[in-house]
Amino acid sequence: MEKSGITERKSMDYILKTNNLTKTYGKTNAVDSVSIHVKRGDIYGFIGKNGAGKTTFMRMVAGLAAPTRGEIELFGKRDLEKQRKRIGTLIENPGIYPNMTAEENLEVIRRSFGITDKNAVKDMLAFVGLGDTGRKKVKNFSMGMKQRLGIAISLFRNPDFLILDEPINGLDPAGIKEIRDLLLKLNTERNITILISSHILGELSKIATRYGIIKGGALIEEFAAEELSEKCRRCQKLAVDNAELAVTILEEKLHITEYDVPESGMLRVFGHLDESARVNRELITGGVEVRESYLAGQDLEAYFMDLLGES
Repeated sequence: MEKSGITERKSMDYILKTNNLTKTYGKTNAVDSVSIHVKRGDIYGFIGKNGAGKTTFMRMVAGLAAPTRGEIELFGKRDLEKQRKRIGTLIENPGIYPNMTAEENLEVIRRSFGITDKNAVKDMLAFVGLGDTGRKKVKNFSMGMKQRLGIAISLFRNPDFLILDEPINGLDPAGIKEIRDLLLKLNTERNITILISSHILGELSKIATRYGIIKGGALIEEFAAEELSEKCRRCQKLAVDNAELAVTILEEKLHITEYDVPESGMLRVFGHLDESARVNRELITGGVEVRESYLAGQDLEAYFMDLLGES
């Protein structure tokens, strides 16, 4: 019985899990056997070029499109109709009325959801930073203001999980910062798990705790933010014939302790990068054959571009 309880708790650690989720149009797999894992508390960055399958995947999770095959699990359960009531979505364009004010738009949502608290509209507008928009019609809003109103609509049922498709696309730097700050606030203050797609990788890297990379409909890599930092960390890479002796020289002759041995015959030295020639010289003098030596590492955007085949 205890073992069953442990399994259930582990399952509940994931807000979203998919297993080989696929959507086929004609002979083309728009989403091809995608299995992702969004943990409770994540801000999950979903990255891919236009047409990679991000929006189609999100639509299937939200119940806006039917999968061709595969499985979706939400909050550790498969009764999707019930569990989707715990999701807020902003996929493609926000469903807003341009000739109405922000307050009028949210009032429509309040009534459609049967929410009796008449202060809910003003409270939500204040939370997303639109409390002072007054009688200004939405058609006269900036792109950032429209996105914040869209997020407000997606939040109205107090969701545990938020799905956002390109919420910072087309925004100026000030608008991007506003949305970024709002998402961090939702995640930290309201404990909302977020799945967010974006092309602006530098901005996404400031908030994401986990990433999934989709290319041609298929998930090609999934990793935590800490792993990404490690993948991109600058270092001197050395291919040697005797890693054990090389390590001894690094420590005793050069007093270098920031290194690792990721595989047999390969060293990564993270410190003293401005002394790479000296490192090579000491290793060779000490009897180590240095077969390769070069500086490696890149910024986050360059790493993503390499994965997506755009470098």
